[in-house]
Amino acid sequence: MATTSIFLLVFLLLFLFLLFYFVPVGMWVQAVVSLGLGRITIIDLIRMRLRKISPRLVVDNVINSHKAGLIHIKTDMLETHYMAGGSISNVIHALIAADKAKIPLEFETATAIDLAGREVKTAVETSVYPKVIDAPRDGFLSAVAKDGIELKARARVTVRTNIPGLVGGATDDTIIARVGEGIVSAIGSSLNYGAVLENPDNISRAVLKKGLDAGTAFEILSIDIADLDVGKNIGAQLQADQAEADLRVAQAKAETRRAMAVAEEQEMKAKTQEMRAKVVESEAEVPLAMSQAFREGKLGVFDYVNMRNVQADTSMRESISTGEKIETEDHSKEEG
Repeated sequence: MATTSIFLLVFLLLFLFLLFYFVPVGMWVQAVVSLGLGRITIIDLIRMRLRKISPRLVVDNVINSHKAGLIHIKTDMLETHYMAGGSISNVIHALIAADKAKIPLEFETATAIDLAGREVKTAVETSVYPKVIDAPRDGFLSAVAKDGIELKARARVTVRTNIPGLVGGATDDTIIARVGEGIVSAIGSSLNYGAVLENPDNISRAVLKKGLDAGTAFEILSIDIADLDVGKNIGAQLQADQAEADLRVAQAKAETRRAMAVAEEQEMKAKTQEMRAKVVESEAEVPLAMSQAFREGKLGVFDYVNMRNVQADTSMRESISTGEKIETEDHSKEEG
């Protein structure tokens, strides 16, 4: 009898443990008190346990949504989103905040945004309280006006979340890139840097007109130039670099012409030497021709003497013109 009583007691304790584990009576009582009878049943809570869904999480969020006036939120809707891997708390908080701020946000849209990996709660908060993005995040944007002066700019972009564009919309990195591109374009189209420094708001207006928030998850409210500094004279530097490059090209061309002139001079010297060789060769043939003329009787002794006299006279005239003395005169002085 004692053994049977102990067995029954253990069985009863085990049954009560399983009963209170699978049948959270306390949460059901809380749901009935908060929502009324029939909103959440014992069967719903047992089903959540069996499907490994936290009943406490679902019950608390359903109570919060109903107390905030969102009476269309049902337990099966939250269970489906939970099993899909979403965050029930973020979705409910976002729906409550959007409802209080009069922002149209449906449950299906909120769950889609949450499942897409976006912080739907933060998105709604940004819609109510816009955030400021630095463009660029670090450093400055460098742009050059038409007069060649570099300007370094930094902008602060005020944006708020565009709820319908969260799914598939570009992030704030795209906003930063587009704003940077717009600022560079606005500065580059300015005639001189002085006009930009005088009216930096012209840059903001020019950038806002381009509709940079198209296709993004944000709506640009304002673009303010937070900092604007003067950099280098890029135009003068480019001109100096171009002048140096032109100088090098001219020097290279001059060196080419000099090399060609030297080569041509050497070629002319070679031709001169060749012509002199031909002259020497021709002069060497004269005695042979004279001896041949002697043998053939075409040249006599008197002809030869006359030729020698002409040569002597020519040599004397050349010596007088150059200031040199004739060898015959030197011989005559020696004899005297």
